[in-house]
Formats: sequence, C-alpha cells, structure tokens
Amino acid sequence: MDSQELIDFKSNLRREAFAVREIAWRADPHAGDALKHHLIEALPMPPGIAISGYWPLEGEIDVRPALAHYHHEGHPIGLPVVIGRNAPLIFRRWHPEDEMIQGSFRVMTPPAGAPDVVPTILLVPLLAFDPEGYRLGYGGGFYDRTLAKLRGEAHAVAVGVAYAAQEVPFVPRGSFDQPLDFIVTERAVFKFDTRKEI
Repeated sequence: MDSQELIDFKSNLRREAFAVREIAWRADPHAGDALKHHLIEALPMPPGIAISGYWPLEGEIDVRPALAHYHHEGHPIGLPVVIGRNAPLIFRRWHPEDEMIQGSFRVMTPPAGAPDVVPTILLVPLLAFDPEGYRLGYGGGFYDRTLAKLRGEAHAVAVGVAYAAQEVPFVPRGSFDQPLDFIVTERAVFKFDTRKEI
C-alpha cells in the first residue's frame, strides 16, 4: 500500500502533467505520425508478434497511425478493456474497420465479440515519464497490474508512448509500479538497458 505522502505526491504531479500534456497536444495534434516513424525505425518487430495499443483519449498522443501500420504488416493488434476495478486489463483484437464501442472510463474498445489478444509488446499511455523509465499513470493501477501479470507469465515489453514535453525529472513510485523497457516520443527513443529487449 502506498503511503499518503506518495499518494499526495502523485496526485499533485498528475494535475501538473495533465496541463503540460494538454499544451503539447494542442501544439502538435499530429505528433502521432512522428511517433510512428520513431517506433518503426527504433523498434523492429518480429513477424507476427502481438502488439497492444489504445484508442486515445483527448490529449493522449495518437498511436493509431502506428497501430494501422503494424496491422497491415500482419501483427495481431489488441486494445485494452477494463474488466474489473482491481483486475489486469484484457486486450481485444482490433482491425481498422472495426466499429468501436465505449467501455469503462470513456475508453473506446473493439466490440465485445472480438477475440482476446495476449500482447508481447505493449504501447502504454502515460501522464509523465522520467529518465529512469518510470511512468505516471492515471491512478487506477491497471497497466501496473497488467504488466506484472504478463511479465510473470511470459516475455513482455512495455513501451511508454508520450509527448517529449511529458518528461519530468522524477516520477514517484511505489513497490507495485512497473518500469518501462522503452519510451518513445515524437522526438526520441529511450531504451533502459537493465530490462528486456524485443
């Protein structure tokens, strides 16, 4: 259980991070295209490997150009679905022509009948990241639980995706917070050598 001091620290940083991300999003709403190129050039994906992304909320960097590229390259693509407040995420198979439905927390997901995907590469949204590869999420712990589960079962690589402006000197972290293997922005790629490679 996180201490109250850590909870407050994260809460204050989230307020600041939302404001910074909003400015970055408005300044460059097409940053997702540059993000796609950095992902493709820096992180070659083995053929057929399953990749998860997300359908962006307002302000989040848009990974859909990258997901469309990987789909056309033959990779199974999964988008996250919340199945319970304290449960890991599951991922439903996504195709570009799918009609999306609204799930928990206003997140758009593939339809309920779409098959599950177990990703090896996870493109992870965030509010802030630091030079050590830690991310500040929204506070629900969904990705931390999901990464802990997938890393415990198999080889899973977490790629944080963000605007460059979302970098902060330090992200407060508790014992359950999962580090990232890479961070990719519209400007750069960061690799953390202490963790797995693709």
